[in-house]
Amino acid sequence: MPELPEVETVRRAMERHLLGAGISEVWTSRKRLREPLPRARLASMVGDRFIRATRRAKFLLLELDSSRTLLVHLGMTGNLLFRDQREFHDHVVISLDRSKQGTSKLVFSDPRRFGMILLLEPDELEDCRYLQRIGPEPLSTAFDVNYMWSVCRARARPIKNVLLDGHVVAGIGNIYASEALFRAGIRPAIRAGRLSKKRVAVLVEQIKAVLRQAIRQGGTTVSDYLGSGDGGRFQQQLAVYGRTDENCMVCETPVRSQVLAGRSSFYCPECQR
Repeated sequence: MPELPEVETVRRAMERHLLGAGISEVWTSRKRLREPLPRARLASMVGDRFIRATRRAKFLLLELDSSRTLLVHLGMTGNLLFRDQREFHDHVVISLDRSKQGTSKLVFSDPRRFGMILLLEPDELEDCRYLQRIGPEPLSTAFDVNYMWSVCRARARPIKNVLLDGHVVAGIGNIYASEALFRAGIRPAIRAGRLSKKRVAVLVEQIKAVLRQAIRQGGTTVSDYLGSGDGGRFQQQLAVYGRTDENCMVCETPVRSQVLAGRSSFYCPECQR
């Protein structure tokens, strides 16, 4: 599932190649995604122009010069890419009057159909339920040791569960929570309230470092922004995620896994306490 670094990689690609492009035609499939496609609304984008690409948590926000916003969630297998030929799993195809990428169409493709595309008016964006009660962005100044320390002190849940709570912090994701906890030397199942402020400070630092490195390397589950299936380059740096029973790269103790918050958590029993 695309996490924050993968979504940010797509956002940067849209910023480079999409902004300034006008919309000449919109095609939509008849298949239902996470939400039904708003076909009439999407068709009304003809004549509009993309002017800005932002991100909130794992949601892409593509702003139009009509003040409306195309909200995109990639779900588990979705992607935005530039391609001229329509394929079986394509659900929205936006024809452009120009593209820096050299192709004339922006395509939303999603084989498993857990993704979502909505076209929102300014007041609808402000009240959008998907964007309510989201915690601070992990790479923002608002996400610092003082904030995270205040969160942890009040919680008896495992620290891994806290990191995956979007109300606490936006969109870290399972892969990057596991890797940050390893780098910080913190076991995923330890209760958040048991962590000292010093250990929380290290954790915040490592969360930011892991996410920045993953963004630089195109994430783990996409290659650049194209979602070609080759994967981003960060998977080559994974220390514990998906490595159950393999030797730890630091101490050679076999990596273990356990399920927390319904997700597999990977850790080294020697390096993480």
